[in-house]
Amino acid sequence: MIVLEGVSFRYGEEGPDVLRGVDLRLREGEYVALAGHNGCGKSTLLKHLNALLVPTAGTVTVDGLDTRDPSAQRQIRRAVGMVFQNPDHQIVGMTVEEDVAFGPGNLALPPREIRECVREALVRVGLEGYESRAPHTLSGGEKRLVSIAGVLAMKPRFIALDEPTAYLDPVSRRRVLDLIAGLHRQGMGILHVTHSIGNVADADRLVVMEGGAIALDGRPETACAALASGRFPGLEIPPVAALMAELKNLGWGVNANVLSVRDACREIDACLSSPSGGRP
Repeated sequence: MIVLEGVSFRYGEEGPDVLRGVDLRLREGEYVALAGHNGCGKSTLLKHLNALLVPTAGTVTVDGLDTRDPSAQRQIRRAVGMVFQNPDHQIVGMTVEEDVAFGPGNLALPPREIRECVREALVRVGLEGYESRAPHTLSGGEKRLVSIAGVLAMKPRFIALDEPTAYLDPVSRRRVLDLIAGLHRQGMGILHVTHSIGNVADADRLVVMEGGAIALDGRPETACAALASGRFPGLEIPPVAALMAELKNLGWGVNANVLSVRDACREIDACLSSPSGGRP
C-alpha cells in the first residue's frame, strides 16, 4: 500500500505550498484517477510516490518504507514505476530493446533475465518485433508504449502515469487506455493523472485536486455528478455524463451517473423499452 499522510510540499524554502495536507491511500491492485486544473499539484503529488520528491511536511510510505529514507528508495522505485508526460524525457536507448533493458540492467540482472524482462514487457504493450527500431522513428503513441514497457520491465506492483494520453491521436489514445485497463485487470495498482475524466471510466476511484489539496475522492460516477452540479467550475464533464445529466433534467428515467458509452446505451435502451416509456 502507498500511504500519504498530511503531505505538504513547496519548491524552495520561500516558495508557496504546492501540496497542502494531502491524505491519500493507494491499495495494491486499485486504479485511482487523479484530476484537477493545471497547477493544482497533480504532477507534484505523483512524483512523491517513488521518492523523486519528498514531503516538506507529512510522510509518504510504500509498503511501510519511508520515501525520505535513502536506503529504502531503491526498493521503493522498484515497487512504483513512473511514466512521465513526455516520453522523450524518459527514453534513453538507441534502440527500443536497449531502452526497455535500461531499468533491468541497472538492477545488475543476468543478461538472459534482462532479455526475458524486455521480451515480456514488449509483448504486454503490443510492440514485439520493435526491438531493433530506433525510438526517434516511432510515432508518439509508440513512444508512449515504449516508455511504459521500460517501466513494466522492472516488474513494479504500482505504476504512476502522468497524462499518458496527452497529444495522442484517438487510435493511440485508445490503445494506451486499453493497456492501462489491462494492467488493472492483471492486479497492478495504478495512479493515472488526467485532464480528461472521460478517459478513466474504468477507475475504481476519482480524486479531484484543487489548490494543492484533495477536494473530492469517490467513485468516478459520483464525482461526475458533482461536476455536473457545477461544484468544480471549469473542470470539464465527460460528454457521456453531460448527455445523461441533460436527459435526467428533461425527465428521462435514466441513471445519470454513468461514464461509458456502453452503460449509457444500456440506460437509454432500458428507458425506451420500459412499459411506461421512462421518458417525458
